[in-house]
Amino acid sequence: MRILYGVQGTGNGHTTRARIMAKALADAGAQVDWIFSGRERDNYFDMQAFGDFKTYRGLTFVTEHGKVRYAKTLLTANLGQLYHDVTSVNLEGYDFIINDFEPVSAWAAKRAGKHVIGISHQNAFFYDIPKADDNIFVRWFMRNFAPVSQPIGLHWHHFGQPILPPLVEAGQHPNIVTPKHYLVYLPFAGLDDIVPQLRHFPDYEFFVYQPVSTATDEGHIHIRPFSRDGFQRDLHRCEGVICSAGFELPSEAIHLGKKILAQPVAGQMEQKSNAIALEKLGLGTMATTLDVATLARWLPLNTPTSPRNYPDVAKALVNWLMAGGGKNMEQLQQQLWQEERRPINNPQPKPVLAALKNSAGF
Repeated sequence: MRILYGVQGTGNGHTTRARIMAKALADAGAQVDWIFSGRERDNYFDMQAFGDFKTYRGLTFVTEHGKVRYAKTLLTANLGQLYHDVTSVNLEGYDFIINDFEPVSAWAAKRAGKHVIGISHQNAFFYDIPKADDNIFVRWFMRNFAPVSQPIGLHWHHFGQPILPPLVEAGQHPNIVTPKHYLVYLPFAGLDDIVPQLRHFPDYEFFVYQPVSTATDEGHIHIRPFSRDGFQRDLHRCEGVICSAGFELPSEAIHLGKKILAQPVAGQMEQKSNAIALEKLGLGTMATTLDVATLARWLPLNTPTSPRNYPDVAKALVNWLMAGGGKNMEQLQQQLWQEERRPINNPQPKPVLAALKNSAGF
C-alpha cells in the first residue's frame, strides 16, 4: 500500500503526531511519502522516521511574543510560490492521501479531484465542541486552509460528537512525578518572555525548551535545545507542564496525568478553545498571561487527574485503512471511546453512540 501524507510543520505538535502515525504505518508495511510545509527544512529535527521527506514553504502564521501578527502574516505569504508548489505535487499511484492540516498537498489533491483523509485536531472544530471567538471567517478558514474530503477530528473528549481520542506516543521512559519539577514549552514566546517570571520561584526546577544551540543552566532554570528524547524524558519525570494551548503536548500530559498550565497564543481561536476545553474537563488551567501572580497561584496546586491512558489510536486508524479502506468510521469511533479507561467529568454530554448514529458522518 502506497500513501502520500502531508503534515503541517509549524510548531512541533503536527510532526509529533506524524511520528506516531509513521511508526504504525511502518509496522503495517505501508510505503509512505511525506510532505511537510510551514518552516525551513533546516529547522526540523528528529526526522529519521520520515525518510526522504519533501518540504515546501506552505502557509503559516507569524507570531511575536506569543501573539499572532496578522499584518505580517499577510505580508510574508507568498501566494505565487504556494501555487507553484501545489501544481508541482505528483499525486499519481497512491492508494490513500492523508493530510494533517497541510495546505500544499491538500490543495494539490483538491485541484486534482482526489479523495483526501484528514486526520487532525483542527477537524474536531467542525462539530459542537468548546469554542472561543467562533465566527464565519474562522469556520471558513478551518475548512479551506487545508481542505480534505473525509475529515477525522481528534480531541481529549468526544463531547457527544463523532471525533476520536488523541494520538499519543508510547512512552520510552518511566512515568514518575518529581515534586516541583516542571517542563516549560512555549514555542511562540522567547526566553525574555519566560525566564524573568521563573526567577521568582527558586524552590522549583524549570526545564525550558527553546530553539537554542546548547543547553545552559541558570540555577533552577535549565534551558534546553529541542530534542525529542530529552523532551520526553523531562515530560515523563515532571510534576507539571507549562505550555501553549496547542493540542499534542497537552494530550501527552493528560495521558501521563501531569498538571497543565496552558497559555493560548493571543488571536489564535484554536488555542483559546483548547484552553477553555481543558478547564471545562478539569484537566488544566488557562493562563491569559504568564505572569508571576498566575504562577504563584498555580504552582502549589495538586495534580488534578490520574493518567488518562488513551488507547492506541494510530494503530487502530492504520488497521481501519488497511482492512476497511477508510470506511465504517462509526465502528472505529465506538471502539476507541469504549477502550478509553478513565472517564472525564463532562457536564451531561450527549451519549456518544447516539450522537454517532445521528451524525451525518463524513
